[in-house]
Amino acid sequence: MFINIRRDLHQIPELGFQEWKTQRYILDYLASLPQERLQIKTWRTGIFVRVLGMAPTKTIGYRADMDGLPIDEQTDVPFRSTHEGRMHACGHDMHMAIALGVLTHVVHHPIDDDMLFIFQPAEEGPGGALPMLESDEMKQWMPDMVIALHIAPEYPVGTIATKEGLLFANTSELFIDLIGKGGHAAFPHETKDMVVAASALIMQLQTIVSRNVNPLDSAVITIGKLTSGNVQNVIAERARLEGTIRTRSPEAMEKVKGRIEAIVRGIEVAYDCEAHIDYGSMYYQVYNDEALTNEFMQFVDQKTDVRLVRCQEAMTGEDFGYMLARIPGFMFWLGVQSPFGLHHAKLNPNEEAIDVAIELLTRYLAWKGNHKVKEEE
Repeated sequence: MFINIRRDLHQIPELGFQEWKTQRYILDYLASLPQERLQIKTWRTGIFVRVLGMAPTKTIGYRADMDGLPIDEQTDVPFRSTHEGRMHACGHDMHMAIALGVLTHVVHHPIDDDMLFIFQPAEEGPGGALPMLESDEMKQWMPDMVIALHIAPEYPVGTIATKEGLLFANTSELFIDLIGKGGHAAFPHETKDMVVAASALIMQLQTIVSRNVNPLDSAVITIGKLTSGNVQNVIAERARLEGTIRTRSPEAMEKVKGRIEAIVRGIEVAYDCEAHIDYGSMYYQVYNDEALTNEFMQFVDQKTDVRLVRCQEAMTGEDFGYMLARIPGFMFWLGVQSPFGLHHAKLNPNEEAIDVAIELLTRYLAWKGNHKVKEEE
């Protein structure tokens, strides 16, 4: 059933804060469930679903992201995207289907504690977790702990991977616009060439990690796109650099940005141009609560058949980090065994992982959220 739900959702990927069809699909599904213990609120294109427990002492939160990516799908599956130029290339369709599977189980097999299911828009950008966290709706139903998962194409089905502490990096987009003076290629002395300025800037940006970040720490600065000029015999008046910054700590992120700003100021002076920096979407690190993560890992290792991997942190970004900065909890990788990675146009996760995740999470929540079970242990 939940594989079919995933396939339905896969056909209607929508970008951040445009997930109206996705929201409607989830609301229609929720309407089909028994309503006695369900409380539902919408927030923009997101949804909060509170499932009342039998004897609650706390609220357990579970978050699933909803948005797709601006990618042309290149799979040959019969349920491929019907939205041109849009694709669920990061597995959010899987995330939502798993969340609905867990929610359905909890509705029909109540646990003692309340649960809050958070269907969050705009994870890929511009970022939905922080404004959702600060919404009146979530403040009224703030959970005591929160959990999330992310599909991992590199791990086989039947495997999860996680660790206490840092799991995902601090990330920030980076956009730099340089403005000079264009002109004829035969008269360079009358111009301010932004191709040259951009080239110098890119080379200098690559010294930040090697010369300003502690070698025992980690950071990444990548310029993935450079746009400048219109024709071969005209000196470019403008250049735009687009990239990303990733660090292992918030302090390193501040230092890297400080160095970027200093270097850009130098470029303005050296090349007699004007520069503007925009950091776009910024995501806080995913930092797993040590006690809760270790407890979960012990549960997986001792009470399930799922293979547990203690992984290393990754330089990927996830705005779930904002929730973990305020609410104790954890995120884990779910193996889906695909030869193509996240954000790839040919990503095709193994759907058997959906049932693996639903069974694992429902067993964990029954153990975590039922007080008598905990007391008997």
